[in-house]
Amino acid sequence: MSEETKSLNFIEHIIENDLKTEISQDKLRFRFPPEPNGYLHIGHTKAIGISFGLGERYNAPVNLRFDDTNPAKEEQEYVDAIKEDVSWLGYTWDKEVYSSDYFQQLFDWAVQLIKDGKAYVDSQSSEAMAEQKGTPTQPGVDGPFRDRTVEENLDLFNRMKAGEFNEGEHILRAKIDMQHVNMLMRDPIIYRILKKSHHRTGDIWCIYPMYDWTHGESDYLEHVSHSLCSLEFKPHRELYDWFLDQLVTPDQVRPKQREFARLNLSYTIMSKRKLLQLVEDGVVNGWDDPRMPTISGLRRRGYTPTAIRKFVETVGVAKRENIIDVSLLEFCIREDLNKTAARVMAVLDPVKLVITNYPEDKEEWLEAENNQEDESAGFRKVPFSRELYIERDDFKESANSKYFRLTLGKEVRLKNGYIIKGESVVKDENGNITEIHVSYDPDTLSGSGTEASLRKVKGTLHWVSIKHAVKAVVREYDRLFMDESPDSHGDKSFMDFINPESLRLITAYVEPSLTEANVGDRFQFQRLGYFNVDYDSTSDKLIFNKTVGLRDSWTKEKPKTESNPNQNQPKSNQPQRKAIDVIQQFGKKYTNLPDAKREKIKGDILELAEKVSYDELEPLFGTAAKKVGTRIAAMLTLQVLLKNGLERNDAVNEFIEKGLADGNALLVAEASEI
Repeated sequence: MSEETKSLNFIEHIIENDLKTEISQDKLRFRFPPEPNGYLHIGHTKAIGISFGLGERYNAPVNLRFDDTNPAKEEQEYVDAIKEDVSWLGYTWDKEVYSSDYFQQLFDWAVQLIKDGKAYVDSQSSEAMAEQKGTPTQPGVDGPFRDRTVEENLDLFNRMKAGEFNEGEHILRAKIDMQHVNMLMRDPIIYRILKKSHHRTGDIWCIYPMYDWTHGESDYLEHVSHSLCSLEFKPHRELYDWFLDQLVTPDQVRPKQREFARLNLSYTIMSKRKLLQLVEDGVVNGWDDPRMPTISGLRRRGYTPTAIRKFVETVGVAKRENIIDVSLLEFCIREDLNKTAARVMAVLDPVKLVITNYPEDKEEWLEAENNQEDESAGFRKVPFSRELYIERDDFKESANSKYFRLTLGKEVRLKNGYIIKGESVVKDENGNITEIHVSYDPDTLSGSGTEASLRKVKGTLHWVSIKHAVKAVVREYDRLFMDESPDSHGDKSFMDFINPESLRLITAYVEPSLTEANVGDRFQFQRLGYFNVDYDSTSDKLIFNKTVGLRDSWTKEKPKTESNPNQNQPKSNQPQRKAIDVIQQFGKKYTNLPDAKREKIKGDILELAEKVSYDELEPLFGTAAKKVGTRIAAMLTLQVLLKNGLERNDAVNEFIEKGLADGNALLVAEASEI
């Protein structure tokens, strides 16, 4: 669907209506206003995407404004990190501005409020002020200093600015209505004393404006037309407008505050204060730890701007709060890296494989495709020899017919190499397998064109030549929290849900081509997942971060809800539905589901696919073109079978090719995964 025919979100409707009734397009201006008190996280990408996306849609400027009104928590480090993150996401701002640019103007306006009888200096304790402010169901009462004279208020406010008083002795409040139904309108604080050095203004100021006073006035000074905020600021809109009422002039654009639902993600937290606690308590190794939901952490983990922007676009703009499943974010990065990441071979849990009939002194350099999704990616050479590493779980001494990997007496193909047959094993004194001995057929080399090379076997394994293997460190990351909503339990701290297995260090062996990799380069370790080179890497020590697995491994790990004892239980003699039948049923409604629900069903299909045989799946390859949901379900099932070692044949290849050529984007995406 083209951009022109896409339905508008509610914010775009507001702007379109404003363009028709009260503002010309050349007056549109937006802003992204982070407070520099921490690093940006994935939740901020929605606000960034909305404001900068509107700028792109309407060819309007967007300011990057730092709301730096609290020197106790703000640092230049955070300013620099925010600029880097916004730029990395691919956005360009028109002006870089700071609320601190307006400190003098904000002070002058506050003086004018005092002169107009609309602000006063309050000298109560914070406890007394809280008590006289009332509750949401009980109106407040006027404080003892509310009727100070203009002269007394001006004198005290100027002395506050001059540094004569200690923190907490006095504040400046707007004089609005202590009985107002909106508690934010009950004489809100405008200025407080903070004797702390500011990262930009140094020690010039010892009084600082509150956010509510600064927000709308900064928008007004910058000629911002639409001030877009998350929903928690909706109650503040009335105060935002009251402050503007005191100073706007009809010849200048008046900013309009509107609110949208912020982005909440499962299995994480979005509070900068709590993220800072993770850093300070040493739970993670800094703001850019790849387990953090920060943009810098996601970047270090191997996420791409394209994937993050696609995620934000898919989530959309809503008026109600909801929690987005993190699996959707992971889906977006898989989809992007599937198209762009070079395929390489690495072994993370090695066991030695010896090809007993391969000459001991022989080595070959085999041709390997870099990325079957990208014709321009070309080929590379990988070394092959008598002794290889394979993954330990790619071998069983004996297995059933659904096991497509290596076992004694059966054949598999080595990726880009030969067909081998399991012959025997060597074990240590504890019964652990230390070597697997196999034989190979020298006429079966992939791509050689011989009749034997075209012979089909059901499994394909990745491998690394021991003689040429390069040792590397792999940081395998898992979700930082074990609970979907770690911040929602009133009786427990979010820290109680930390996943102790969120980082696992692995000594791996990779093919020698990776010695040429640069920091940030992204790869698919075939059959294992997507990885990128960490900036801790050196020429002597390769370090890879795991970005994401090839599929969602958490779906099957979620605890099952306890059955309701009052529900009718199926009788024990009733036949269980076959997994393939359930998958077909899921497929019928797949394309009509909302994104979040579809991701859940996708996870269920991938889990069920573990119980499906190729013979059960193959009949679905002939599903009618109009039944696209069933074809997608079949494609997802095929992904699992291929991962488990199923060898491609003509029917498999034809089904995949039809999927890639289909007009349905979901089917094309799943076919591309293969």
